[in-house]
Amino acid sequence: MRPSRTKIGLLSLVTASAAVVSACTAAPPATAPTTPAAATGAAVEVNAAPLAPSLSVTDPAGQNVTLPKVPERIVCLTGLCDDALTELGLKPAGTSNAVLLTLPQLAGEAGKQVPVVPGSFGQEDAEAIGALKPDLVIGLSGVHDGLRPAVQKFNAPLWTVNPSSWEQSVGYLRNLGALTGRTEQAVAAEKKFRTKLAQAIETSEQKGLNKQTVLLMFGSADSIGVDTADSINGKLLGQLFGYPFPAKGGNVETANIYSVEEILAKQPTVVFVYSLIFASTDKKLSEQLAANPVWKQVKAVQSGQVHEVVPKLWGSGRGTRSLGAIIDEAMAKVSAAPAA
Repeated sequence: MRPSRTKIGLLSLVTASAAVVSACTAAPPATAPTTPAAATGAAVEVNAAPLAPSLSVTDPAGQNVTLPKVPERIVCLTGLCDDALTELGLKPAGTSNAVLLTLPQLAGEAGKQVPVVPGSFGQEDAEAIGALKPDLVIGLSGVHDGLRPAVQKFNAPLWTVNPSSWEQSVGYLRNLGALTGRTEQAVAAEKKFRTKLAQAIETSEQKGLNKQTVLLMFGSADSIGVDTADSINGKLLGQLFGYPFPAKGGNVETANIYSVEEILAKQPTVVFVYSLIFASTDKKLSEQLAANPVWKQVKAVQSGQVHEVVPKLWGSGRGTRSLGAIIDEAMAKVSAAPAA
């Protein structure tokens, strides 16, 4: 699997759930039944299961989250939180992902009204979080766990999340919908995403787009990272197109590092790149590789099908709204590419 914590941390350096809640404490079902969809063309159930409000849920990772009351002030330290709250028609009480939140695919201009939590990714200012008087703080598993003691001093539980598939993203959305009592919004957003994905799969098969070989990459010319087929985006793209980029071994630091020669061997016909820019003088990854003679032999390069995409949306959104936008952009770009 890809080292998403490292990558998202880098992305953050760039800019690196009332009265509607019933007394029932049983966790709502995380997702509607669905056919496993790990390969191109696999079926996706478009219907979403009913969802009941609850102050106690079990998330896709098996964690139980129980709150004393409906959370009205939720602080987001990871993009999935901003994405899910946007889907539910809510605004975070604070965010460390202002660049993501203010994208037009999420809250847009309205997101600029949300206070920004200072501090580097994984080391956000705990006092600033406390000053926002949160009822719930949502962070990334393996990154924000160390903030738990500090956050709990403000009587706000820390819930860490880390989806590895769109199904898990849907599960987290449903969890948050149940906790906040925004069940209708959660079910509607889930159904919209499922329908979008199912229609994209059908279109891909009808137009032969599933015969295209697609790659999603990031990093630098010295260390090219690939969203492997085990990553959330790799799995999603693998349902629409050919995506022959498995994780290379079990070492999390090297499993997603590919050489230009290894990329050439797979001959992707369409390449998506989200570049990590640390200074105004830095070049985007596609620009760094432009003079590489091996890179020039890749089919996508030769046909002009290398596309720089919005880093925050593609790299750290990971909620249904971000993933839906990725589907739309990927389908449009691949549809415009020469036939494989």
